[in-house]
Amino acid sequence: MPLYNRLKEHRARLGVNQQELGRLAGVSRQTISQIERGDYSPSVTLALKLAAICCVRVEDIFTYQEDKNDERAE
Repeated sequence: MPLYNRLKEHRARLGVNQQELGRLAGVSRQTISQIERGDYSPSVTLALKLAAICCVRVEDIFTYQEDKNDERAE
């Protein structure tokens, strides 16, 4: 998936664990873990909430990169 994130870095900067960040964001620890591993792409609402909790812009946490191997016909 071409959505990359630096959530773990921002969470560490805040000094909270996955459980605490999940509680602040209203999601489970497992959801935070899946986002950090890149196994789950959060909704726009959740991405905005996580950015607000970390006091950064969404773009500081999440980066989208086109897959260069994706040769979709246009």
